[in-house]
Amino acid sequence: MTISQLDAEARRELGSLPRTLAEVVGRHLVMAGQLLDEDPELAYKHAVYARRKASRLGVVREAAGVAAYSVGNWQEALSDLRAARRMTGRNSFLAVMADCERGLGRSERALEISRSPEAEHLDPAERVELRIVAAGARRDLGQMEAALVELQIPELKERRARPYLARLFYAYADVLQELGRDAEAREYFARASAVDQEGVTDADERLATLEGVEIVDIDDGIVWTDAEDPAAEEGPESELDTDSAPESDAETTADTAVGGAGSAAQSEVDADAESETVTEADREREIEDKGNGERPRQAEQASDEEPPQDLS
Repeated sequence: MTISQLDAEARRELGSLPRTLAEVVGRHLVMAGQLLDEDPELAYKHAVYARRKASRLGVVREAAGVAAYSVGNWQEALSDLRAARRMTGRNSFLAVMADCERGLGRSERALEISRSPEAEHLDPAERVELRIVAAGARRDLGQMEAALVELQIPELKERRARPYLARLFYAYADVLQELGRDAEAREYFARASAVDQEGVTDADERLATLEGVEIVDIDDGIVWTDAEDPAAEEGPESELDTDSAPESDAETTADTAVGGAGSAAQSEVDADAESETVTEADREREIEDKGNGERPRQAEQASDEEPPQDLS
């Protein structure tokens, strides 16, 4: 890896260092960025080494702050990001700083950051992330309705496939579900799933849970199937029945595997029919009991290490 993999602004800041030192620090910054998702601990070590070599550069303090945040070192991350903000004048990491305050148990301070004048000048992605953190701070304080209001921003009406929009829809759906508004939660989990092309949320799984279905991977594809499979619950007795009616059971298995809308609809019709039959039978027994002078039946009620050798 080389310093050329950094963006132009970072290379410009590193240009203030001696050439050899700039190369070393730059390579560690590259590694910190590349490893941030797959190995945060190692990314943190690279960032700390870069900070030890060039702590007066804003780009280095930013990288160190983000890396510390990724491993849960809230106070260290906050210190580095505050230093970077003073050095560069950039407010790009306000959301991360606010979330560090939450991590330190200071939700009120997180809300203060979200209401600061600098927050009004963030780009859409940064603004959305800050609102998500503010909503989380409200939830920390037990203010669920206020958390919902924090997320009611213009971007909530957009439908473009952007990672930050997926996170916004997901956060909004999560609060709705917490408030018991499941129908609205389904809508926003579905919207999050539709725009989440990078897989930054588990909106599919949350939606499936609300719908009472499960997601099954088949040949790199996804099939939504009934979470409760009557055929699977029949147990050993159903296996004995296969000898007497093989063709019928094979057809039933095929229908279950396909899991199409038609079979689901038919199941609902059958269930309704069975419910009506039971209800009619109960009604007849009740009439008969009354005729015999008996009381009708009542329904039951439910309930700081050195970096790798090749980079040093």
